[in-house]
Amino acid sequence: MTARWGLTIAVATLVWAGSAGGGDAARYDAARVIAQQRAGLARILAAMDANPGLIPKQKLEEPRMLRPDQRKAVLALWAEFGDRVITLEMLALAHAESDGLPRRERRARLALHRAAFYASYRHAMDWIERIERDPGLPRLLDEAHPDAGSVESSYSRLKYRYLHVGRASEFAALEALHRTWGKPGAEALRAGAKQDASQIWRRGAYSGPKLTATNAVDIVKGGAHSLWLPVQERFARWMGDMRVRRSGEALISKAQIAHMLERLEPGDILLQRREWYLTNAGIPGFWTHAALYVGTPADRARVFGDPSLEDALRAANPAAYANSLARAEHGAPRVLEAIAEGVRFTALEKSAFADSLAVLRPRLAPGARAAALRRAFGFAGRPYDYDFDFLTDSALVCSELIYKAYQPTREHPGLQLPVETVAGRLMMTPNQIAQLFQRERERAERRPQLDFVLMLDGDEGTRRAEPADAETFATSWRRPKWHIVTKRAGL
Repeated sequence: MTARWGLTIAVATLVWAGSAGGGDAARYDAARVIAQQRAGLARILAAMDANPGLIPKQKLEEPRMLRPDQRKAVLALWAEFGDRVITLEMLALAHAESDGLPRRERRARLALHRAAFYASYRHAMDWIERIERDPGLPRLLDEAHPDAGSVESSYSRLKYRYLHVGRASEFAALEALHRTWGKPGAEALRAGAKQDASQIWRRGAYSGPKLTATNAVDIVKGGAHSLWLPVQERFARWMGDMRVRRSGEALISKAQIAHMLERLEPGDILLQRREWYLTNAGIPGFWTHAALYVGTPADRARVFGDPSLEDALRAANPAAYANSLARAEHGAPRVLEAIAEGVRFTALEKSAFADSLAVLRPRLAPGARAAALRRAFGFAGRPYDYDFDFLTDSALVCSELIYKAYQPTREHPGLQLPVETVAGRLMMTPNQIAQLFQRERERAERRPQLDFVLMLDGDEGTRRAEPADAETFATSWRRPKWHIVTKRAGL
């Protein structure tokens, strides 16, 4: 896990802000996130400049031999840089389309698109310029680093994307549109875009295209500006010829969720992933959410056969127990999870409305799993932990609920789940649970802690989630965090 988790809290409740019809509130959120990601990129570059041991001040003729701690530091910067750039790309794409909208709305969307586009472009060029000073760094970043969310040749592909003549053409077109349509958008948004544009011009990004600013303005005035904004088409090709917005949709179908109910047992751990959510930025790894399946009283009676369990759950948290019996909007509240609204009971039909999902069953005696449910019920109603600190119980993050529910006690063995100390805080990501499964599987543990129940593996190309086996799940944690960016394109 990296400390960048805490840097992305502001986007925790922003899901695809700025999609068509998002309105003023969505624009405000998008503008705020653009500014935050831009500031984060500037901070990364400043950190690179302040540490010549990582990034030399001048171009070297020969590569250096970095120490292990230096390599780790460079890869941490690379991971955070990729998070922020892709977040800006997503925001730029979300605001690229404006056909059919009123002029005011089109101008506002252009301002957001332009600001996100310029921020990613300018800072990507700055990053590339610094990395190229050491001949060994491009090779390091072109290696596959699953923990950093990168695959082989990631850096080379970044260079191709941002140093391509097509990128400069799009920049020229946006400059022309900006001059033609005026200057909408928040003052801070305009100021940042202006600074980025100045740096892009200074770097000579415009020298590649065979176009001129005058021709660009003429085309825009002629109403053919859509020819100059091929952002969606080009970005979609880069992403692997797939759609990039599925507001209100999921790859896992309602029928699959209904069928899943037949195989679940109270105490099961759900790992989930939702693509194209800005909340994925900064959360390390492929699996970005964890939840606990608690079932209904009937489910618990069937699995545990202990009539006293319901009394124990009620005693652990009377208010929460009452909430667990109240029928939710989408169905019976069978899942307990820590989400932005706090630790809540939700229907499986809502919780599993995702793009990929896996279910693991702790290999524990019924009494130990029942004890985990009692502890989990005790946490219900507490707020979400935006500080991501496992040492405190007053607020919880999603994986923290799993960790503390299954924490070993004198009475029950529980689970030995992995934690790391990051920035002085103990943390565990959902992805580390999947990693634990593979590690124990590879070591041929005589008694692994987790059994595989099922996996539904989303495919953006087919727009479906297909059943997958334990072998597929075992290596899923290694996938780049922007899995759909690379899967169909073969990156």
